Amino acid sequence: MEKELAELHVHLGGAVDPAIMWEIAHAQGIRLPTKDYWHFVEMITANRNSVKGFDDYLELFRLTDLIQSSPAAIETSVYQNIAGAYRKNNITLLELRFNPMKRNRGGEQDLDHIMMAAARGLDRALLEYPVKAGIIVCLDRSFSHRFNEILVEKAIKYSSRGVVGIDIAGPNSKGFNYRDYNGLYRKARKEGLGLTVHAGEEQDHRSVIEVIESLEPERIGHGIRAAEDQRTMDMIKERGITLEICPSSNLSTRVVRDMEHMRGIFDTLNRNKVKYTINTDGPEMLVTNLRNEIEMLLDNGIATESDMARANRLAFKASFLK
Repeated sequence: MEKELAELHVHLGGAVDPAIMWEIAHAQGIRLPTKDYWHFVEMITANRNSVKGFDDYLELFRLTDLIQSSPAAIETSVYQNIAGAYRKNNITLLELRFNPMKRNRGGEQDLDHIMMAAARGLDRALLEYPVKAGIIVCLDRSFSHRFNEILVEKAIKYSSRGVVGIDIAGPNSKGFNYRDYNGLYRKARKEGLGLTVHAGEEQDHRSVIEVIESLEPERIGHGIRAAEDQRTMDMIKERGITLEICPSSNLSTRVVRDMEHMRGIFDTLNRNKVKYTINTDGPEMLVTNLRNEIEMLLDNGIATESDMARANRLAFKASFLK
């Protein structure tokens, strides 16, 4: 396995050690649903009892987003995410993503304070550890177009303070169409931001086609269901798009049924020479880490050492960090 690793798809809400989240919550006087630490850990980690599908997985973020909803909490969370990734896995290049508007308590906190706090956490981590790291601002499929437009404006504003790209994530929402965000994505590209989008996860391969045709991203978050359709595979390959694969996440949400299903997906990706990277999505929430993800694929005969070395090299190359 490679000595130094790169990870491109990590959600801040699922990437901070539960003990630190517990401390952050108490430091802010947040009234938690339980006074039992171990029950709290169960509430913010995915297991087969709590997560039976994609919506259950997203529900776990309600509490973590709440705990991270202050400038102090964001600064600590960003720092601990980057520092922990380096200390535990020797991840020397990391892109972490979050939605600052889900950290401002419905408008109570100022978005600029949240963004500056994230920048401070980033600066501290880069000062203390030999890493490169950046922030991806997540738009949300359940937000209004105006709210998402504000998020793009903030991403551009703080591109000189560590923001390297934008994403669209969150639950499916009636009336949401990726094509409505063509203008915002063109604006972000013009300002030098990297473009990625969640698609082909709980939605089928048609969401990947819509994203490619409407937004022209450089990367796609997850994207595994593209393997269901040859035309989609061809589009990804022809446009040189990189998939951000998150194995344990997809198994946890039941998007991938089992290891045999996972093996078929990787066989299809490799056969079509589609570019992909390996990621955790949320290491603490999924009780995993990047090296465990790679070892799981190797141990189950889903990928080879050569496949994983290639994916890691590609992660460094496909990063939005300049």
